[in-house]
Amino acid sequence: MEGMYAFCVGLLTACGVFLTLRGRSFSVVVGLTLLSYAVNLFLFASGRLKLDAAAVLGQSKSIGDPLPQALVLTAIVIGFAMTAFAVILAMRARADLGNDHVDGQIPQPRHGINQKTGGAK
Repeated sequence: MEGMYAFCVGLLTACGVFLTLRGRSFSVVVGLTLLSYAVNLFLFASGRLKLDAAAVLGQSKSIGDPLPQALVLTAIVIGFAMTAFAVILAMRARADLGNDHVDGQIPQPRHGINQKTGGAK
């Protein structure tokens, strides 16, 4: 179970990094969101998941660690604010520059590729 959980965190991190390195602003925003999800899962896993553990003291012999839960809640709020800011920033850049590329410049076509068919000339 822990291996599958670690694989999911790693997959989210890899997809987030891949999308963050793309050239369009929407891909960057989605990549940052996936990275924040991966961090939330990692923080939650640091609290050691327990079965039949009460969140309230005195209700059970074993209790769950409340610190990772508080960290994840805080990270969710910060991630939501960061995503909203990134979306507004991308919208403003699109309005000012006329395109949604991260660096503000449309990439030049490579030589030897036919623009209509996508294949070699």
